[in-house]
Amino acid sequence: MAVSPLRISVSKLSPLSQRILVAILLTPLGIGLISLGGWPFALFIALVLGAAAWEFWRIFHSGGYHPSVYFLAGGSALLALTRHQWGFEPGGLLLALAGMGAVGLQVARYQKTEQTASLDIGINLGGLLYIGWLGSYLVSLRDIPDGTWWFLVVMPAIWICDAGAYLVGSRIGRHKMAPLISPKKSWEGYLAGIVSGTLSAAGLAAIWHLRAPAVTVERALLIGAAVSVLSPLGDLGESLIKRGFGVKDSSNILPGHGGIFDRIDSWLWAAPIGYYLVTWLL
Repeated sequence: MAVSPLRISVSKLSPLSQRILVAILLTPLGIGLISLGGWPFALFIALVLGAAAWEFWRIFHSGGYHPSVYFLAGGSALLALTRHQWGFEPGGLLLALAGMGAVGLQVARYQKTEQTASLDIGINLGGLLYIGWLGSYLVSLRDIPDGTWWFLVVMPAIWICDAGAYLVGSRIGRHKMAPLISPKKSWEGYLAGIVSGTLSAAGLAAIWHLRAPAVTVERALLIGAAVSVLSPLGDLGESLIKRGFGVKDSSNILPGHGGIFDRIDSWLWAAPIGYYLVTWLL
C-alpha cells in the first residue's frame, strides 16, 4: 500500500509539533464554519460526532463487545441535525426512541451477539447519549443569540485550557492527578489549564464585546472558570474507557492528537456547561 509523503513527513515531527501543525491546518476551517453557522456548521458537527461514535464503537468492538456502529455513529450524527432543526422540542421523543431502539436492536441481533447482548444494550445507549446528545450542545451553543461570539468564548477557553495543561504539565508536572487513569496528567498542569482557560475566555470576551454587547468579561470569567475546572473530567473519562481496553488513542486520524474522540472528549463537557451558563446569565 502506498504511503503519502505528507503522512511520512508528519510522522517524523515531535508529538507537540504534530499537534501544532494539525491545529494550524484545521483552525481556519473551524472558524469559517463557526462564522457561517446554520446547516453547514450542523452538518460538520454531525460528521465529527459520527466519527467520534465510530471510534467509541471501535474501542468496545476491539474488546470483544458487539455494539452497533450504525446505531452509534448514525444516531449521534442524527441527534446533531435534529438539534439544529428543532432544538430541544423533540428531546423526549428522541430519548424514548433511543432507549427502545437500543433494546430492540440487540433483540434482533441476539443470535449473533448472544454472549454480550445485554451489555451491548448499555454500550449503544451510553455511547449515543454521551457522544450524540452531549455533543449536540455544540450546535445548541452556536444557535443561541450571539452564538458565534459565545461559541468563540467557550470553546477556545477549553482549547487553551488543554494546551496550557499540556505545556505546563509536560514540563513541570510532579504531582499526579489520576495516576491509575491518566499517568501523565498532573495537578500542576490542571491548575495551569484553569488559569489559561479562564483568562483566555475573559480576553476573548473583551474583544467580542465590541460586536456583541451581551458578551461581557464578567460573564466570560465565570463561564471560562467553570469550563476549565469541569471539562477536564471529560478527558479523564475518555482515558478511563480506553484504559479498560488497553487502547492509547481512539484512532490515528489526527497526528499528534489521536482520534476525533480524543480531540472532543473535553468538548462534550464544555459545550453543555457553556450553553446552560450562557443562557442562565443572559
